[in-house]
Amino acid sequence: MRTEICERLGIEFPLFAFTHCRDVAAAVSNAGGLGVLGAVGFSAEELEVELAWLDAHVHGVYGVDLVIPSKYEGQGMDGLTPQELEAELAQLVPQGHRDFAEKLLTEHGVPQLPDGEHHSELLGWTATTAAPQLAAILRHPKAKLVANALGTPPPDVVAQVQDSGRLIGALCGSVKHALNHKAAGLDFVVCQGTEGGGHCGEVSSLVLWPQVVDAVGEVPVLAAGGIANGRQVAAALAMGAQGAWTGSLWLTVEEANVPPAQMRTYLDATSHDTVRSRSWTGKPCRMLRNEWTDAWERADTPDPLPMPLQMMVALDGVKRGHRYPEAAKDVNFNPVGQVVGLLNRVERSAEVVARLVEEYVAACDRLGKLNG
Repeated sequence: MRTEICERLGIEFPLFAFTHCRDVAAAVSNAGGLGVLGAVGFSAEELEVELAWLDAHVHGVYGVDLVIPSKYEGQGMDGLTPQELEAELAQLVPQGHRDFAEKLLTEHGVPQLPDGEHHSELLGWTATTAAPQLAAILRHPKAKLVANALGTPPPDVVAQVQDSGRLIGALCGSVKHALNHKAAGLDFVVCQGTEGGGHCGEVSSLVLWPQVVDAVGEVPVLAAGGIANGRQVAAALAMGAQGAWTGSLWLTVEEANVPPAQMRTYLDATSHDTVRSRSWTGKPCRMLRNEWTDAWERADTPDPLPMPLQMMVALDGVKRGHRYPEAAKDVNFNPVGQVVGLLNRVERSAEVVARLVEEYVAACDRLGKLNG
């Protein structure tokens, strides 16, 4: 099960866990995989705190995931500070969109955030706001891997990461995107099928993985989209991937920073309950379908705005939903893949890593017997 990318990172298993929870990232890294902390949603100062905590609690190494879209509103506004860029973009958000979002939250009884609890509407989501996050990452030697969630990273980002001795890669949902990553000299490609949670394309994992592996040649491919057990890991490696990139799987572990009401929503969901929607981030993103996603799809309601403007509309709902999950259960942001239908019990993160390895070995043994 040990692949080339394991050797380069010094990890035991090619199991990568994307998560917004530092406890999960640390637990997976300490169990032999690689925890990857999602940076979007953290200011640079907050990310510094998270990474310092990981440095103190991870025995080996970990990764960090940035969000620098290849196309977004405000692209090219060079020279602006993050605060200036946010102010410029805020002027592009129609008041009607803000009013519609507030109406949805109010109708469902989701309370306002406490007075004085200010939060930026633009955390990550642009090259300008990601730059301070990257600077924080480069101050932490244990952060050995950087991934970009949306498109090929800018050349200066690639150079900074590689010059520091780290690996940099990016997610893709098509062969075209994978070839762009290869041409940019990235160290690995995360190939995510449409089943995957969060931002995804339209092609299924089983079809996409081997196409991307063949297209990028020697560039290591990490398979993503619908992986929750060792049999699926074995299938990914059999198709030429060098590892499994997992995300939804870590929403239902014991260490996850997921409120109980939201956790129950995930545990009760089936694979038929997800939808690709632009209603939260402005780009197609797979999540649980609910009254928020349905409302933005109706013909008589506003169309979702491009990234990052739609998230500037929706971020208040994200914050209020996290603080008041019981009230927001029908309008909460629940990014998750179709694999949610397999997530029906709570496990500890280390137990999940061990289970994936055991199931992988069993699957390989079964194939070995079939092959005589």
